[in-house]
Amino acid sequence: MDISSATFFRSAPDLDSCPDESLPEFAFIGRSNVGKSSLLNIIAGQQGLARVSATPGFTKLINMFLMNKTWRLVDLPGYGWAHVARHDKAKFNQAVAHYLRNRPNLCLVFALVDSSLPPQEMDLEFVEWLADNSIPFVLVFTKTDKAKPPEVQANIAAFSERISEWCEQLPEIFKCSAVAKHGRRELLGVIAAAMAEYEAQTPADADEALPDAKLPQASSPGARGRDARGTQAKSRRPW
Repeated sequence: MDISSATFFRSAPDLDSCPDESLPEFAFIGRSNVGKSSLLNIIAGQQGLARVSATPGFTKLINMFLMNKTWRLVDLPGYGWAHVARHDKAKFNQAVAHYLRNRPNLCLVFALVDSSLPPQEMDLEFVEWLADNSIPFVLVFTKTDKAKPPEVQANIAAFSERISEWCEQLPEIFKCSAVAKHGRRELLGVIAAAMAEYEAQTPADADEALPDAKLPQASSPGARGRDARGTQAKSRRPW
C-alpha cells in the first residue's frame, strides 16, 4: 500500500463525537511513551502528522487522520499516563473503551508494546481485555533499536508465553523501529489486507457480518469474549 495523502481529520472526546462510519478505521494504542506518535508519522510518511511530545500521555482525545481519502488512521490516548487527574483519567479511558467496543467500522487495533522491556502487567491486562471483548488486534513491538536483538526477541517470547495462557490463538506479531524506519511496509500490508476484506463486504452483508469476519487471523485470539452475534462480554476493564 502506498500513502498518497495523509491529513488530520478530527479530534473527538468520545464515541458520540466521532465522524460518520462510512470509512474503515485502524486504531493504534499503547502504554504511554511506547512511541506511538513517531510510528504513526512513519506510517503516514509525514513527520509532523501526529504530534510527538516528551510528556507521556500527551494524547487525550481520539484523533483521526484521513489516509488516501479512503480510510482513517486513529490515534487513541495511551493508557497509564501519570500526569492526569484521577477523575479525568477514568473519563478518558471510558471513552477509549467505548470506542473500541462499539465502533462498527473499526477493522483492526494495533496494540503497541515496548520491545525493550520485559512484559509489563499493564500491557498484558490490556491485551487480555481486547481478547475478552473479541476486538480484532495485532501486536506491534516498538523500539526494537533500543535493545540488542537477543533481548528484544526474549522480551517478545516472554510476552507471547504470558498471553498464550488465555489466548486461544496468538495474534500476529510485528516488530518496528521509528528510528530505523523498520516495519512500515509490513504494517501497511496488514491494513491493505484488512481493507480488501472490508471492501469485499456489501452493505447488506456488512450489517450481518460478525466482527471476526473483518480479519479472521487477527480476531481469533479474542473468540472467548463475545457470543456468535457479537454480544458484549462482561469483563473487567484493564485500566
